[in-house]
Amino acid sequence: MVHLLTASDDGPRDSPVWFPWEQQALRLIGTSRDSFPRRVRAEPRCTVGVVDFQLARGLLRHVGIRGDAEVVALDPSRLHRLLSRHLGADRSGRNPEFRRSVSDRLDLMVRIEPESIVVRDQSYFATRSTGS
Repeated sequence: MVHLLTASDDGPRDSPVWFPWEQQALRLIGTSRDSFPRRVRAEPRCTVGVVDFQLARGLLRHVGIRGDAEVVALDPSRLHRLLSRHLGADRSGRNPEFRRSVSDRLDLMVRIEPESIVVRDQSYFATRSTGS
């Protein structure tokens, strides 16, 4: 997941969303009932944050992306690739309630072509106590 950060009349907003990264752009999936597409239409400047954190391995990586977003039509092939990657290729094996309340309602994408990308690896080496 990534966190999409947008502006609103009531202040900043954070929306966790699934995404595919293809052809040098992010495409976030959503529905016309979600609030983040409305915010993007009103103010396209946004930031996206990705964090990979694995405590046991001492792994901490961050990617920050800034750019202008636009609401675009849902691309069924991209959606299929994304859902297959996270949920498996066999749609019939997915939880029926999830399909009904989430995946079957997806009807748009938000496309972000980055103006800037910042990548930081702030990992550390996990240490073990010597017990003395």
